[in-house]
Amino acid sequence: MKRIILLIILFFAAIAISPMLIGEKGYILIALGNLTIESTVVTATLMLVTLFIILLIIIRVIRGGFNLSLGAWNKFAFASQRRALRNLKKGIAAYILGDHQQAEHLLVKSAEPSHFEQIAYLLAASAANKQGLTTNTKHYLAQLADNQENLKDVGLESVLVTIQLLIDNEEYGQARQLIDNHHKHIGHDDRLLAQEITLSLIENRFSYVVEQLIAARKSKTITNDTIEQWEATAFFGVFNEQIQQQNSEALNTYWNNLGRKIKQREQVVFAYCRVLAENQITQPLSKILLPVIKKGANEKLLKQMRSLPLTSSDELIQAVQKHLHHDQHNAQWLSCLAHLAANSQQWSMAEKAFNSLVHLAGEQYDRVDLITFAHVLEKQNELTKAIEVLNKLVVEHH
Repeated sequence: MKRIILLIILFFAAIAISPMLIGEKGYILIALGNLTIESTVVTATLMLVTLFIILLIIIRVIRGGFNLSLGAWNKFAFASQRRALRNLKKGIAAYILGDHQQAEHLLVKSAEPSHFEQIAYLLAASAANKQGLTTNTKHYLAQLADNQENLKDVGLESVLVTIQLLIDNEEYGQARQLIDNHHKHIGHDDRLLAQEITLSLIENRFSYVVEQLIAARKSKTITNDTIEQWEATAFFGVFNEQIQQQNSEALNTYWNNLGRKIKQREQVVFAYCRVLAENQITQPLSKILLPVIKKGANEKLLKQMRSLPLTSSDELIQAVQKHLHHDQHNAQWLSCLAHLAANSQQWSMAEKAFNSLVHLAGEQYDRVDLITFAHVLEKQNELTKAIEVLNKLVVEHH
């Protein structure tokens, strides 16, 4: 630009100087109606150059002033949004650092001005949830419901977090609606499948969960411990429904129709035994538990048996006593005998078994043993001994 201006000035200068060099000034005559203006070429040229320079200066000033006013307006108009974005960044940082109170305050403050309502309210709800502020959490979740955005914009992760927060705050209806809205993704995302199973268990949809466990077992991200917990709850619910809504024959038929591999899973077997024990159905219960005791290989199921309300267990007690006949100091069988005797209210036998157990070297008993032992002593009005056992429990498990 500077070069062009310089060339124009040199051009007009050459025009102005050329008459002087040839000794002829030259004249210009301008007529406007009755007005006549006469000037030399040099004077006219200088005036034109001067006007041109003045015009450039005016344009420059006007342009600079326009840019200045536009920048000032932009700075003023978007100041609140920039401040909100700063608060949003600070809120996210506070959330990461674990300062949930400050994070909640900043995120809510920045939600609408920053135009990032979805992420701001989502994190604010999570921060409030971590503080145990149920009312605040539900309020922010309501704001999320009012500001639903396209899944492509917010991502499935935002939906997953929202569902989890709704479940944590017992907003099961909203959680169900949100899951159903994205139900097609369950087969493609194991996280959504996990939430579907969790919510279905809360809704007592046990048969449906049993079906979904097939897909869950194929997942590479859902842990086996989680699946076993779901399995225990789902099958206990299904077995209970069979006997409550129909009868013991329906329960027996359902059990027999299960696949061989399913009936070999510990959680399923124990759920079935628990329903049988609670309903005092002894014959099929003994048929399952007696081989377990005779083999003595399934330590986990033997420990779980301690919590079963077995009111009639003479046959099981005899099988345990056979093991103790060969090894009277075996902690596993002493514990099993003590609990079977306690559940069938054979207090004297239970006390003797517990006494032998707690006096074994190496403290081979656990919290469940001590609690049941204290209960047995209480039933026999041996309150001092019961208190001593409970004190032992407090000291050793504090």
